[in-house]
Amino acid sequence: MEQIAVLADILHSQIWLPVWHKFIGLFDLNGRMGILFLGISGLVAYGVFHWHRRRGYTQAGTFWSYLGGRRVWWHASARLDYQYYFVRALLHVAVVAPLLVWLDPYLLHSAEVTAGLSQWWGEQPWRGEGAGLMLGYGLGAFLVADLVHYWVHRAFHGRWLWEFHKVHHSATVMVPPTASRIHIVEKLAEKLCKGTALALFAGLFFYLSGGKVSKYTLFGVSYMTLLFNSLAANLRHTHVWLSFGPVIEHLINSPAQHQIHHSRDPRHFNHNFGTNLSIWDWMFGTLYVTTSRPEPLAFGVGEKDNLRYQRMSTLILRPFWVTGLKVWRALQGRLPSVRSARRRVE
Repeated sequence: MEQIAVLADILHSQIWLPVWHKFIGLFDLNGRMGILFLGISGLVAYGVFHWHRRRGYTQAGTFWSYLGGRRVWWHASARLDYQYYFVRALLHVAVVAPLLVWLDPYLLHSAEVTAGLSQWWGEQPWRGEGAGLMLGYGLGAFLVADLVHYWVHRAFHGRWLWEFHKVHHSATVMVPPTASRIHIVEKLAEKLCKGTALALFAGLFFYLSGGKVSKYTLFGVSYMTLLFNSLAANLRHTHVWLSFGPVIEHLINSPAQHQIHHSRDPRHFNHNFGTNLSIWDWMFGTLYVTTSRPEPLAFGVGEKDNLRYQRMSTLILRPFWVTGLKVWRALQGRLPSVRSARRRVE
């Protein structure tokens, strides 16, 4: 009986609770997939549908067919995204969270940064925690996180990390849960990079302000997160073309820009790595701006991998196998040159 109780406790804490929290997350404001943000995106999509019909950009007779209908929303790729949305919660509990706990003593923390600066330059007087300071801290943290995400995203488009990011791009149709089709290796790397950058930023900000500062929040959520999630963010991973126009798209990433990023057309490759802001793409030469006229797009990464990544096991395990083979071949290619160098020395 004791073993059964232990097993039941493990099942409850390691499986049921993570899945349940992922489900109830649909009803809060902390994630993009909240009902409120899905509703806002749906209303915006409905307005875009009628605007596109008036301009002759779509031949869809109904809003449902404009969204893609069953062809998109019950496609094998979409069904896998619905499943992975919950499976990733289990992977987080089983893999990501334990690794973060294990690494925590070796990671940089804001208190260490503040203490180091205070030791070098002396303590700063406490400036209070007014709304302006809180707004500044929230804006700064948002900008730092967004910039780090841009560079992590670019890194995962590189040779050695692409197989892990290919998981996300293997979606052949896009629905809002496609945003969660992120491999745990990429998610872990992003958390570590963002955590380090935010520790540096927060430590410096706390030092200059003379003490800790809270983010300005609305309904318990960072006001910047609330703002950008309200800009029809869920349409990024859909087939609804919503462009903000060339001027605004130099600053803010539109759903159309992210759809361009997912395009299989070679002329769209390596563009629009930003998530919320496109200013980073503008600054670093990867910007692609759109217009109100939809561009014909096809999503995915090629026929073979599109088929391979229709299975949950492949989605999780294949990137390790393919990346391991890449590393092995690279090492094998270097061995002959190393042997030749040794012979020359001898």
